[in-house]
Amino acid sequence: MRRRKAKKLTILPDSKFNDVQVTKFVNNLMYSGKKNLAYKIFYDAIDIVEKKLEDQTGLDVFKRALDNVAPTVEVRSRRVGGATFQIPTPVREDRKNSLAMKWLIGYARKRNEKSMASKLASEIIAASKEEGAAYKKKEDTLRMAEANKAFSHFRF
Repeated sequence: MRRRKAKKLTILPDSKFNDVQVTKFVNNLMYSGKKNLAYKIFYDAIDIVEKKLEDQTGLDVFKRALDNVAPTVEVRSRRVGGATFQIPTPVREDRKNSLAMKWLIGYARKRNEKSMASKLASEIIAASKEEGAAYKKKEDTLRMAEANKAFSHFRF
């Protein structure tokens, strides 16, 4: 590599749960720099999750949802000769979390419910139960990698 490695920015934990993962999620959720609004949406969603599932804490359900949605392998395009192959590759830990957050937020935005907090809450609950659109996206990704397992020798 010609350049030196980029420094990792330290992300401060959020004030309510004291968790860095929550701050990263809120940063992905945020539009136009409106971080306070993003925090309000997230905390409201966690409150809704706690009301719907009384026996569990909202943060535990959120973390389980992220774990369930995080992919272990993904396919990457690679040209070999004249053909382009979809090659399954393992996903790094930070990318795994990033993809899970993006999928949760993206599919929550596409839901048909009143507020963003309720959309996010129902997507989190669905993902924690291993169902919903974000979990289906993970399953589709795994299925694609499984189908192209024959090309994994091209990875180097």
